[in-house]
Amino acid sequence: MSAGTMLAGRLNVETKEFALQEVPIPEPGPGFVRVKVGAAGVCLSDVHLIQGLLRPQFLQGSEVTLGHEVAGTVDLPGPGVTSAKPGDRVVIQAGYEYNGATLTMGVDYDGGWAEYVVVPAGVLVPLGDDIPFDQASIIPDAVSTPWGAISSTADVRAGEAVGVWGIGGLGAHGVQLLRLIGAAPIIAVDPIAEARERALEFGADYALDPMAEDFPDAMKAATAGKGLDVALDFAGVDAVRAQAIKCLGRHGRLVLVGLSGTPITIADSTGFSFARKQILGHYGSEAHHVPQLVNLTRLGRLDFAKSVSGRIPLSEAAQAVKALDTKEGNPIRLVLIP
Repeated sequence: MSAGTMLAGRLNVETKEFALQEVPIPEPGPGFVRVKVGAAGVCLSDVHLIQGLLRPQFLQGSEVTLGHEVAGTVDLPGPGVTSAKPGDRVVIQAGYEYNGATLTMGVDYDGGWAEYVVVPAGVLVPLGDDIPFDQASIIPDAVSTPWGAISSTADVRAGEAVGVWGIGGLGAHGVQLLRLIGAAPIIAVDPIAEARERALEFGADYALDPMAEDFPDAMKAATAGKGLDVALDFAGVDAVRAQAIKCLGRHGRLVLVGLSGTPITIADSTGFSFARKQILGHYGSEAHHVPQLVNLTRLGRLDFAKSVSGRIPLSEAAQAVKALDTKEGNPIRLVLIP
């Protein structure tokens, strides 16, 4: 690597070619900050970008450095920046508003699958000294997305019965966060036995196989016959949504967190209306969610030590993407280390 350059995981969104490249180290302009990346999460959204299932809406050009889950150390504040100084440990919000559009890091502008990343000073969240970079990096998205779905979109209250479909990176944290706010019972649903075991470790009261013949009876027993107050779809699968709607009780609400891109069909629309059920869309998180989660973690309410399934060198990013896509080892979150 020559002086003034760095390694970055770059995607050409037109050809769908992903490769580690040597690129110039970016310079921060006025109001921006350069951060030395300590860790960056590998998300299913990154896999979908590489596969072409997701496409950037506001990307200038055809190439982008991936990575929207990032923590690190402030390296160089740009002109006019007084809110951050070199050496500050930070976690980076996954995006920001600009001219009425929501821009996502690692999608619409260069992200953190690199040795350095340049971002607006306003997206930096102070991390303190206690949270390791690998655990902190996954807070923006893997943790903040389910937190936003639970605390804002679904507005889950203590004592409500909540079903969680899909116990991957989002769903596992969803279970943990539901436990934090007092949802009861928490019913995890996943066809993979290891995922169901994980759900119980993270705080679920029940873990059910959606393919089992006795699933309807097991769900009815777990909710004392009342059905779910909230169903969270972290899988983005049509069959999940159909099953979850059936499991809702009166005034129950289904929150769509996983993205499918396909039409939603309500088999019994009259019954759906009669029971006053709701379907709510959800995407990402709001600006205050990451600081909330950092504070909860620093105060010991949350612990993400079990969330990092593997720490992989940045140079092996392509292998990490493949491992996540094939669910090799059934990971919660894989994290790249520059």
